[in-house]
Amino acid sequence: MSHTEIRSALDTSVVMRLLTGQPMDLAIIARRYMAETEQAGAKVFVSNLVVLEAYFACQHHYGMPKDAVLTGLQSLLSMSTFAVHPQLLPLLANEGLSTAKPGFLDRLIHAEATSARLPLVTFEKAAARLPQTQLLMAADH
Repeated sequence: MSHTEIRSALDTSVVMRLLTGQPMDLAIIARRYMAETEQAGAKVFVSNLVVLEAYFACQHHYGMPKDAVLTGLQSLLSMSTFAVHPQLLPLLANEGLSTAKPGFLDRLIHAEATSARLPLVTFEKAAARLPQTQLLMAADH
């Protein structure tokens, strides 16, 4: 079995250029880096933190709707040059994720807890719908 080298970890600024193509000069540099990485047969790692930051930045700074951002992330991160958390791509493939309750953020946090074989403890009632999740409640609520 061959082991593919993970050459680097991308930060949000690079992922944003790959997602949006803006600003164009930086997007060209980011695409060139990715082409060189692919040509070398290597991969780049994108952390869940970077994914979430890009998710919110695309909405806030570029006015992109949630469903477009989720589709863009799925398309980009599904490429063979990317290494991501093993539960991220199946999560992004869920239909209706942009309007789901709990939403993408809570589901990704839950996925990390699940992969660590830990229950998730939350005050978020929507997140408590997920398996292996414990809802904490104050006595007066």
